[in-house]
Amino acid sequence: MTKLPRISGRECVSALCKAGFEIRRQHGSHIVLRRNDPFAQVVVPDHKELDRGTLRGILRQAGLSADELRKLI
Repeated sequence: MTKLPRISGRECVSALCKAGFEIRRQHGSHIVLRRNDPFAQVVVPDHKELDRGTLRGILRQAGLSADELRKLI
């Protein structure tokens, strides 16, 4: 199993945008991204560094693996 990288919320958002997500809205420090085909919606906190558990949950909801995230960064 590949170790998850230590990235910020903004880096995660840019990687998800490259994977076909678009920013729908932002409420405070939480950014909501959505992809229509196949449908997926994720919320990314705009923090300096994401906890590994939070990042793992975001990837699970987005349908991405840690290796795919590394390629998108």
